[in-house]
Amino acid sequence: MYKQIRKNPIIISFFVATISIAAVFSVFAKNYHRVGKQKKAQFIITTKELMVDTTGKVETYPTYATQIINLANRNAQATRPSKVGQMSELIQKFDGRTYRQWETWYTNRYPNAIDRASGQTWAMLEKMKKTMNSINKPMVRRWVSELILAKTYIGLKFQKSILKKIASMKNTTSRLSNPEEEARGIDGYIGATAVSIKPVTYKSQPLMQDTIRAPIIYYEKVRGGINVYYDSLQ
Repeated sequence: MYKQIRKNPIIISFFVATISIAAVFSVFAKNYHRVGKQKKAQFIITTKELMVDTTGKVETYPTYATQIINLANRNAQATRPSKVGQMSELIQKFDGRTYRQWETWYTNRYPNAIDRASGQTWAMLEKMKKTMNSINKPMVRRWVSELILAKTYIGLKFQKSILKKIASMKNTTSRLSNPEEEARGIDGYIGATAVSIKPVTYKSQPLMQDTIRAPIIYYEKVRGGINVYYDSLQ
């Protein structure tokens, strides 16, 4: 696999550029809190300019190539700190003055990191290519429809799922509240217990909590779904 990767300069160039950019921006990130709230910047230094000034070169890629490689890299988790090092810490330990010195310093400490990360990303790209061949226009329409309609709806209307899940865990029934119950701050019932369902941010509003005379179930939207928190329910 590595022989294939070394024959693909786009992949290798991408990872060298990624590590270089990470090293450059870690320096700016460290001092951001000191300048972030000052006057509005009067000029902008582009990433391209930073790359030229610090490394002396800018790699070029076909249109969309870096976006696709970056997606594969994220899916493969190929450049996580556990695999390539914590760049923000490494750049602080580096005591050299030039990009070439940095390149040598890094590769001496992580001699196989770029090849290994490239290999994992390339393997993910191969999987993605196979999937691309199975994607057609009707599938794209289904995805767009689900994004616009279903996921928007469940993002606001998931009380039923929370009630159903907890009721199942307690081997009992559940139902949503009727308009009269809802007016009293009740979102539904788990068995015979009336409950209210609120986002976790509601915990920071104690005065609002005092107006609800029912156990509160809290939820937090996270990537891939929601986390649900609640105390024991009778």
